[in-house]
Amino acid sequence: MTLDERLWKTFNKALGQYQLIDEDDKILVGLSGGKDSLCLLEFLARRSKINVPHFTVEALHVRMADVHYETDTSYLQSFCDRLAVPLHIVTTSFNSQLSSINSQLKEKPACFLCSWQRRKQLFNVSQELGCTKIALGHHQDDIIHTALMNLTFQGQFSTMPAKLKMKKMPLTIIRPLCLCQEADIQQYAEAQHYEKQLKQCPYEKATNRTTAQKLFQQLEQLNKEARYSVWHALEQEDKLVEY
Repeated sequence: MTLDERLWKTFNKALGQYQLIDEDDKILVGLSGGKDSLCLLEFLARRSKINVPHFTVEALHVRMADVHYETDTSYLQSFCDRLAVPLHIVTTSFNSQLSSINSQLKEKPACFLCSWQRRKQLFNVSQELGCTKIALGHHQDDIIHTALMNLTFQGQFSTMPAKLKMKKMPLTIIRPLCLCQEADIQQYAEAQHYEKQLKQCPYEKATNRTTAQKLFQQLEQLNKEARYSVWHALEQEDKLVEY
């Protein structure tokens, strides 16, 4: 089985196992420009052409004015054009809006505020477009790292679920790459010649997520099946689907 076949099979397995897509869904993909979101968009666009179930796909790229990410939007546009997927580009910031942000949020790190603003734009645009789902490019490694991070630093066993139905709005967040391993996506991205987005973020530094990644590497050295043990635990505790 080729890498493309293996990833495609794993992707479709996740769609069925976690019931991520319903008939007539309109899905908005958060397109950062990294390998994961590019792969996600490509696979969803490919899957939408099968028409069972019938669904449509659009993409949103959020630019943060006060964080110096260099994104080649012309490449993202050509990538979406090739897939026949509409691309929406929104520019926002968090420093200029601090006065209107909850006082507790103001004390959060810049990375949190940036992520919070990007997610806010995803929600706003998805509702403007009448979308039913928001698809994010988190893979299995991301979900496991989050579980370890929350367990270690928050004292709770939780993670980013493969499917999360929002309680305050008619939207569901899905992560169709949830069963895919990062190493496979990296190899696929290189084979497909995805262009890397130049990134110069002044806030980049070692974080708790970096620590969790190293912890997971140590776990895999202790037990090569550690990935599947953690995943099984998440499934047993119903942490991968939230309604």
